[in-house]
Amino acid sequence: MEILKLLNAMPGACAQGLIWGIMAIGVYITYKILDIADLTVDGTMCTGGAVCVMMMLSGHSVVVSLCVAFIAGLLAGLVTGILHTIMGIPAILAGILTQLGLYSINLRILGGKANQAINVDKYNLLVSLRYIKGVPFYKNTILIVIIITIVLIALLYTFFGTEIGCALRATGSNQRMACAQGINITWSKILGLMISNGLVAFSSALYAQYQGFADVNAGRGAIVIGLASVIIGEVIFSKVAKNFALKLFAVAGGAIIYYLVLQIVLWMGLNSNDLKLLSAIVVAIFLAVPVLLDKWRVKHAYSEGGED
Repeated sequence: MEILKLLNAMPGACAQGLIWGIMAIGVYITYKILDIADLTVDGTMCTGGAVCVMMMLSGHSVVVSLCVAFIAGLLAGLVTGILHTIMGIPAILAGILTQLGLYSINLRILGGKANQAINVDKYNLLVSLRYIKGVPFYKNTILIVIIITIVLIALLYTFFGTEIGCALRATGSNQRMACAQGINITWSKILGLMISNGLVAFSSALYAQYQGFADVNAGRGAIVIGLASVIIGEVIFSKVAKNFALKLFAVAGGAIIYYLVLQIVLWMGLNSNDLKLLSAIVVAIFLAVPVLLDKWRVKHAYSEGGED
């Protein structure tokens, strides 16, 4: 019976992982491509959901609501980018300042309430926990999010192959060299932060629909989940994820693995209050393992050389 409970919970965990995988792709853009630790996402992960839910409650379609949520994320990234590049505030602090301001803004968006519910029976939601089972295959949440993820990765792959996208990647790789090549690194950083937070807000909009409500605290600890997904995806799929598109798929896969493992740990009896601690431990382990393995390889190679 316990095993059946776990198996029944797995599709929901997979759907959550897919939705958060889009958020993790946003984190990947700043963390891996731009080499910036952006903490704005903890605020943006609420903003997108709040905007989407309130737009739909006001009578707008789900497509329009998702687009406006994405734009809201772009604006949040723009603010962080301006604080960091034009005003000279360190990236981490700039993200914290934007995140702090977003809390009040998110409360205003939600009409002064901590959360706003949206009923799947009354509104035409794109994804929902109700759509995991017992619906036509074309309405299944997992299928829809997979299609959305594939489309987004295809768009990102195309964009980062353009001149602007290559300039953005060059900025993250070597700012001085990029500047010497005539690249406007200020604009590149701002654009990268905007795209990243736009994706995070879009993911948040899907997640709010999935769970049936937007919550002002929805983004708390989101950066940890995003980093965990990025690191897990890199470590597990490093041998197959050779090009840029596959790396993005690996990040999405990392989010799915993260939520599946989380579901298994909960099934084993872990107190749900300890999930944040578990997330921190998982990130620390996956960050440390590659470094420790490299040290071991160097030491092992040195030892073998000494023996010869």
